[in-house]
Amino acid sequence: MKLQDDRLDALDPRIARPAYDRAALSHGIVHVGLGNFHRAHQAVYLDDLFALGLDHDWAICGAGVRAPDAKMRDALRAQDCLSTVIELAADGTSPRIIGAMVDFVEVAPDNAPLIAKMAEPATRIVSLTVTEGGYYVDATTGTFDPTHPDIVADGAAPEAPRTVFGAIVAALRARRDAGLAPFTVMSCDNIPGNGHVTRDAVAGTARLQDPEFADWIVANVAFPNGMVDRITPATGDGERALAASFGLEDPVPVTCEPFRQWVLEDNFPQGRPALEKVGVTFTDRVHDYERMKIRILNGGHAIIAYAGALLGCEFADDAMAHPLVSAFLRKVETTEILPHVHAVPDFTPADYLTLIEGRFANPAVKDTIRRLCLDGSNRQPKFIVPSIADGLRAGVPVTGLALESALWCRYAFGTFEDGTAIAPNDPNWDALTALAAEAKDQPELWLGQRAVYGEIAGNAEFAGLFADWLRLIWAEGAEAAIKIYLDA
Repeated sequence: MKLQDDRLDALDPRIARPAYDRAALSHGIVHVGLGNFHRAHQAVYLDDLFALGLDHDWAICGAGVRAPDAKMRDALRAQDCLSTVIELAADGTSPRIIGAMVDFVEVAPDNAPLIAKMAEPATRIVSLTVTEGGYYVDATTGTFDPTHPDIVADGAAPEAPRTVFGAIVAALRARRDAGLAPFTVMSCDNIPGNGHVTRDAVAGTARLQDPEFADWIVANVAFPNGMVDRITPATGDGERALAASFGLEDPVPVTCEPFRQWVLEDNFPQGRPALEKVGVTFTDRVHDYERMKIRILNGGHAIIAYAGALLGCEFADDAMAHPLVSAFLRKVETTEILPHVHAVPDFTPADYLTLIEGRFANPAVKDTIRRLCLDGSNRQPKFIVPSIADGLRAGVPVTGLALESALWCRYAFGTFEDGTAIAPNDPNWDALTALAAEAKDQPELWLGQRAVYGEIAGNAEFAGLFADWLRLIWAEGAEAAIKIYLDA
């Protein structure tokens, strides 16, 4: 059965459905980036809130800025903007239909429909999931890069922006000119200080067009920091088949783990939905939560990803069942990551590590190792390199993190240890494979990626550790290298 509002009552009784009148919803949020994570996270929290009979004027209007986003728009609009979300627990699956989204803006090259929707008085929050690499940050400086061709183009043609940040600038200008208060801009991406990063991207884009308006944005627009968390695998044939097992014909179902978390600064001048009533934590300690999550969970994903891939693991739970990979994760986390993480009211670092080990090992989620290996060139500088830098500054071990980096380099060479080719898995894959081939004999060349390694690129101690591990991996294999690290 295709998803439609008028068919919800006929669904399999095992499927939970919106416990509110969707016809009574109106949009208050424009969300850019309707991927799996958003639909399993922000949309679910709002669905829960609406079921309490609250804040029905805070529904989501979806949006995208890239041509491929039109495919998601077509798929969701064909099913009345309903989404299938299936929670995967070790003891069973829990499907539900999420009805928190009421429309999806037309995707256009000049982003005019998006700008118009953001400029409407009803829009009070613009939220984003545009991936870790979508904020135009120069990893060498750690700041916004106004020289990127996309941003330069938006500066030259502000009336037809190609980026979400150019579109936000145009919408904010339209609102100011109309005498409307600015909306709040809320990032939902896994980036340290994501609110500050988003502010810099929006104001930096505006500065190329109108420095005075950029100053107005900094002074008048709220960019709350936030931390988001839920493991959400990519959708493939298996996920579509799972939806079909409940009688659902949905080309874009979402699967996810049962756990979810959202931590936000309470900085919403134009109001916000009462998300605290459905489990969202509002606090001025977002950065401590964020550091814990990014270093331990996202960093942990990287640790099991490349080790697991080279040892033949297909899924995250396979990696956790492999004694070498799980032991590698625990040793690196305990000795090289946890010392740089602060406790939060909910967890100590050690408690949080135990939690994420259980989440990684969930046999129902089937999160692929390939997904965890994706986009290392953007993820390593955010999830792994900061722990290396902290360790070097503090004079504590970074041996395991150097091994993780060497395993990434070996993976980026483009073949598994049996010679089987690895399909491209990074926006910079061709450049990475060429560099990894050179680094086989000259390891220091890999660390020359300033955009990845930043301040540690020239650190002699780390360079020595990395070179030793990479040579060992090529000589004896990943398994031998991990064993030596664990035995040390």
